[in-house]
Order: sequence, then C-alpha cells, then structure tokens
Amino acid sequence: MIDFKQLQDRAAVAKPIVAQFDDAARAADFSLTHDGLLFDYSKTTIDRPSRDILLGLLDTASVAQKREAMFTGQPINETEGRAVLHTALRNMDAGPIIVDGEDVMSGIRETLARMEAFAASVRDGSFTGAGGSITDVINIGIGGSDLGPVMAVRALSPYHDGPRCHFVSNIDPGDVAEVLKRCDPTRTLVIVSSKTFTTIETITNAETVRDWMAASVADPAAQFAAISSDLDKTAAFGIPADRVFGFGSYVGGRYSVWGPIGLSVMLAVGPAHFRAFLAGGAAMDSHFRSAPWDQNLPALLALVGLWHSHACGYATRAVLPYDNRLGRLPAYLQQLEMESNGKGVGMDGIALPYHSGAVVWGEPGTNGQHAFYQLIHQGTRVIPCEFMIAARAHEPDLQHQQELLIANCLAQSKALMQGRDLDAARKIAATKGFTGPELDRQAAHRVFQGNRPSVTLAYEMLTPYVLGQIVALYEHRVFVEGAILGINSFDQWGVELGKELATQLQPVVDGTATAAGQDASTQALVGFLRSAGA
Repeated sequence: MIDFKQLQDRAAVAKPIVAQFDDAARAADFSLTHDGLLFDYSKTTIDRPSRDILLGLLDTASVAQKREAMFTGQPINETEGRAVLHTALRNMDAGPIIVDGEDVMSGIRETLARMEAFAASVRDGSFTGAGGSITDVINIGIGGSDLGPVMAVRALSPYHDGPRCHFVSNIDPGDVAEVLKRCDPTRTLVIVSSKTFTTIETITNAETVRDWMAASVADPAAQFAAISSDLDKTAAFGIPADRVFGFGSYVGGRYSVWGPIGLSVMLAVGPAHFRAFLAGGAAMDSHFRSAPWDQNLPALLALVGLWHSHACGYATRAVLPYDNRLGRLPAYLQQLEMESNGKGVGMDGIALPYHSGAVVWGEPGTNGQHAFYQLIHQGTRVIPCEFMIAARAHEPDLQHQQELLIANCLAQSKALMQGRDLDAARKIAATKGFTGPELDRQAAHRVFQGNRPSVTLAYEMLTPYVLGQIVALYEHRVFVEGAILGINSFDQWGVELGKELATQLQPVVDGTATAAGQDASTQALVGFLRSAGA
C-alpha cells in the first residue's frame, strides 16, 4: 500500500495557486502539449518537489510493469482471471496478442470487418426493414452498453449521415415508450446489447420492442441485431448468427465502445469516421505506453487526481466540458471511474487504509455556471474542476459564440484560482450605496475564497480522432490511479448484490410471493406501492 503521508504534509503547507505563479516558468512547466492536445495543470498547488514525489509513486507501484502486463494480455483482472484488452479493439496495427493460447487480434479484425459490412448495408439501403430502408436505430443496453455509445453518438453529431440513433437503457417503462413514439416499426433496426444476453433490463426492453414491432412487421427478428457472446440465446430470440457481433471476456462493459458495442456509433457516422475514433484511441495508447512519465498525459492527469483526492482530501471532482456535444461525457466518466476504482479492498483482499476513487460528476458549460458553480466558487467544500474546451466550433458562422464560450471557460478557472478578497468586495458593496455595518455584511457575501484548483484540456475541434484521444486518456488515467491505489480497476462486484436482491424481490412486488422474512422497511414500502398501484 502507498503511504500518502509525505504528500499530505506537503499539501498542508503548499503555497496558494496564485503565489505559485511567482515562478515565471510555471505555466510552461506545468502544462503539456501532445498530438493536438494541451493539458494545463498549472492552476493547482502542486509544485516541483511535490510533482517529483507524485512521479515517484509510479515506480513505487510498479505502474510501468502493470501497464505492460495490460497491453500484452496478461490476466491483470485477477479476481476474475481475465486479461484486460480494450486497447486491442482500437489497435488495428497490433501484432499477435495471445490470450489462453489464441491470438485475439485475428478475431477482433474479423469482427470489425463484419461490423463495417453490416453498417454499410444499412446505410446504403441494401439492408431494409419491412417498410423500406432503415431510418432509425434503437440501441438497447445498460451501463457500458449504453453510456459509451450514447456519449459518442452525441459527441459526433456533426458527422451523422446515417440513420437516427435512439437509446433505451432504463427498465422504467417511460424510457422505452418515449423512444418508440419517435420510430416507424417497419423502418427501425434494433440492436440488443448484452454480452451474456441475460441482463434483465436489456432483455425486458428488447421483448417490449419486439412486441411493439410485431404489430406491424411479420418477422420482427429480421430487424434485430445483437451484441452478445451467447449465440444460443440470441438464436432463441430469433436473431441469426450473421447479425450477432460478439467480443471477448477481456473487454469490460465500460471499456467496450471501441468494439461491437459501438455499432450504433458506426451506423450514425460511418465506418471511416469510426475508424478515426479508433485511431485517436490507439494514438493515445502509444503515447501512454512510450512517453516518459513527466511527459505522459494519462499519468499526469492521474497524479493530479491523486494529489487532490489523497493529499488534499478533496472527495469529488467535477468534469466540465465547454462543448455541448460532450454533454454525456461526465456520466460516461462517472461510470468509468467510479465503477472501476470504487473499491474497498486492495488486490490482496485487505481493507484499504485510505479512500479509493473520487466521486465524479459534472455538466457542460455554460449551463453549469447557472446551476452548481455557486457551490464550486463559494461553498465550504473544495471541488477540483476539469475543464475541456475546443478552439474551433463546427459552425464557422457562429465562431463568435465559440469565442464567448472560450472566454467563459477561461474566466471560470481564473476566478476559481484568484478569488476576490474582502477589500475588493467592500469596494463593490460601496458602489451599491451600502455603508457602515450593512456594507460589511454585503461585502462578506461577495467574497470568493479562491485557491480552488482546476486543470484544462484544450484541443482544436471535437473530431472522431480527438474524441478517441479523450476517452482513451481517461481510461488510462483510471488505470494509473487504480495501479497506485493497489486495487483492481476491472471488476465490479459492487453491482451484484442489488441485482440479486431485485430478482428475489420481484415476486414479492408482483404478489406471487409473500413479503414475510423481508425487513420491516421493505415490507412497508412493498405494501404501500402495491396498494398505490392497485
């Protein structure tokens, strides 16, 4: 286990962020440009000695060896005995990668070719529904089978030239009902995304959509495809094997958008743009694998995160893309980070002596400025912020709005850093006509403590390649943090208990079993809900 005491001691006496800029080289030394991305972490309290200690954690935790083990297909997901090879899904130039005696790359390339052929047939109209060419695609999945595709489809909307894509994830009947209202059952393709084809939310929604389609289409299964590794279950559902796209157990759900789970993305933007997305991810893989630690984007992003969470004691981080098309990225990263690193024991099965992953949340700017930035600026809790901003918009005639967006993004990080002291606040209050005790009271409300940290990731424009870079950057950030914390970032046992109990409670809720034996609270809630729903 890592001892964070030395870093905590340094954080406790760190100079304020503004004072860090007494060093004229601060901005240049605490930023990194690579392959069109600029990562600026100068607006933190990390100084050079603290950075050296942070970089030393990478060697202490043997991160380079763990990194190589991941890329070469060793079973680093030790609790499940699995390799972790989402990186292989996007590296079409990779040599053989052997898992259990088999080269997985040949299967990955074959599956990608099948996806591209199917996507082309849908997009060019040779694959049709009962009513003609496909106009709409409904992707049914949950967790990683939803968050990745919906995030990427929204992010890449300027590149859409295929069918409209809709997403159903929640078992809440309102979710599927709202999507079905917008689609023609005779011209809709349905993708059922479940590796085991047993996920209860996904299969229940798939059955509902199949029943909806059956009212208008003689053979609904003819308009279904599946992302699954269980050909028996997909065949029993009626989906032929040539429309089933599987992926290996070495790819976790929250890391799966690069492969068949990304089929809806490929249908929306086309195989060429999907390949560009893969290329961006592969380029970040190469950088992560080869760049020295002090010039390594994922490593530095992870170390800044650990400084804030484990040295400074900040429990959350806000992801704030000033790019409306990245509106679902905070939710995507929420799963990526909190499902990966939300653990209570180390790889040795012993309880951690420190907290694990941070709480991740966020919304796009400038919307967030009119919602929760009040707490970020003046609340009692310090919340490190991660800003993202593009230099150019996809709408050149609206570049003046992009410039206003940039100004807002830069202003927020500057305001968080410098704040406003009481003297400045008193002058503002005085201009409002306040005097005496009322001036002091009003001034207090206008004080900003400042010294609130942020990092900024800047890029030219949000393209498929850049999106691939960003997603892979955050994947590797999660890996580095997990490796240093000594936890398994690739299992998710925490989701199991609630699913097991839901299965047990369903007959209690529908009245086919008694509530006897349940705790008193659950019995009371079941009683109320059954009575209210009668």
